[in-house]
Amino acid sequence: MSSRRVAVAAALGVCAVGFVAAMAVAQGSQAGEVERTRAAAPVGSPDDTGFLPGANDFGCKPPAAHPNPVVLVHGTFENMSNNWFVAAPRLASEGFCVFAFNYGGQRGDLIQGTGPVATSAQQLSLFVDKVLDATGASKVDIVGHSQGGMMPRQYLRFLGGAAKVNTLVGLAPSNHGTDLSGLAQLAINFDVVGDTVQTACAACTDQIVGSDFITRLNADSETVPGVNYTVIATRNDQIVTPFTSGFLEGSGVDNITLQDVCANDTTEHVGISFNDAVLTLTLNALDPGNPREVECS
Repeated sequence: MSSRRVAVAAALGVCAVGFVAAMAVAQGSQAGEVERTRAAAPVGSPDDTGFLPGANDFGCKPPAAHPNPVVLVHGTFENMSNNWFVAAPRLASEGFCVFAFNYGGQRGDLIQGTGPVATSAQQLSLFVDKVLDATGASKVDIVGHSQGGMMPRQYLRFLGGAAKVNTLVGLAPSNHGTDLSGLAQLAINFDVVGDTVQTACAACTDQIVGSDFITRLNADSETVPGVNYTVIATRNDQIVTPFTSGFLEGSGVDNITLQDVCANDTTEHVGISFNDAVLTLTLNALDPGNPREVECS
């Protein structure tokens, strides 16, 4: 098994644990504890100290061809290093200034993205301001995976982010939540159920279909004027289910199903952020004036 597949499998196991934990939290006696944690959660400064080749050169000045720095936003139970170790150097090699950070977890922890989504969006706001101050750019582009493709919409709608973001690309984003179909069996297959099933995860309950957070996020309008949206989903997604729940309605939206581009691609939820075709589609969303040919493996 290649190192990439090992990394993806490990990350998939972690995600499975997390979302099964969400089921236990949402349905069990710990729901009240989650709410207490949510109410008390402070907004910590975003942590950009993790190792990620191609990212976080705060001396990078965006070239005229790519004036918007790209901010990468990891998913639930992931972190900037394991989510973006393929994408960050790929984007940097194409001439983009690339930045990433950890959010929704304790500084230094491998497991991130578990805090309340609204609080994580505030961390994103702080990080975008840091990137804009360092680069002198007026706007950023955001590429996010799973929760990281949905959470920035909170920033855009309610925290003034629409004035600072040109494009949001969501890879298998949890825009309308998930019903968690088949996830328990997935966790069993990876033998990762264990004690973590009892772990509280505010971000997980936020992402369940029909949650107060998801309902508020999508009320009235799913998009904001002036921002370009691209959603890239896979029919093989076993975490955000159904996969179409990632799609958005509104102006300036391009919803893409990976298998409509590469019919035989078997990539699933975690693997989508490592997929060559998906990364090419992402580059095309960030640089629509210079479309690249998508090669299907």
